[in-house]
Amino acid sequence: MKILLVEDEEMLNNITAKYLHAERMTVDSCFDGQQALDYISTSSYDVIVMDIMMPVLDGIQTLKQLRADGNTTPVLLLTAKDSLQDKVSGLNTGADDYLVKPFEFEELIARIYALARRGANHAQNDLIVGPLVINVPQRSVKRDGVAVNLTAKEFDLLYYLASNENIVLSRQQILDHVWEYDYESYSNLIDVYIKDLRKKIDTDDKVKLIQTVRGVGYVLKTEN
Repeated sequence: MKILLVEDEEMLNNITAKYLHAERMTVDSCFDGQQALDYISTSSYDVIVMDIMMPVLDGIQTLKQLRADGNTTPVLLLTAKDSLQDKVSGLNTGADDYLVKPFEFEELIARIYALARRGANHAQNDLIVGPLVINVPQRSVKRDGVAVNLTAKEFDLLYYLASNENIVLSRQQILDHVWEYDYESYSNLIDVYIKDLRKKIDTDDKVKLIQTVRGVGYVLKTEN
């Protein structure tokens, strides 16, 4: 799962990113609304966690621009003001949820998971794609009821493919979503991870789910 964290307080930004990393989330961090829009223009995210009070562009202004551009990524607003007007303003602008500072990191993580499920159009913890059952909070995977042990990055890669079932994804799309913004890639990174993931997901006696589209990228295909 890939998160964009937009928080101008550097210490809080760093601490929050640390907790999200501990949950095996991929995190891009920035410190104002304009930076956030720049990140969003070049990458896609499962959830955006954004403070309201920020320099350059505040959270409400950034959210307005985001929705005006047609971006529907779930947004969780952070606010230090426990006032009804802040909540109403944020929700009316297009926020999906809000959390008042100071907050417990466990609650933040729970809300992120809830928004990610909503964004992926599945209400339960399990994402079911063909013979695969993917539990995001537990980071567990089963194929035909049999547990599959994946590394953290293999799980993130599979989750992204499964969330885009039957949609062809380019190598650049996969790199942008599964790895962090400033990751220095090398040419065959995606191919290496796909190869390793196939060894665990698509064994010889099973229908192949992860397919190569030559010259384009990869797709997790469940339709004939």
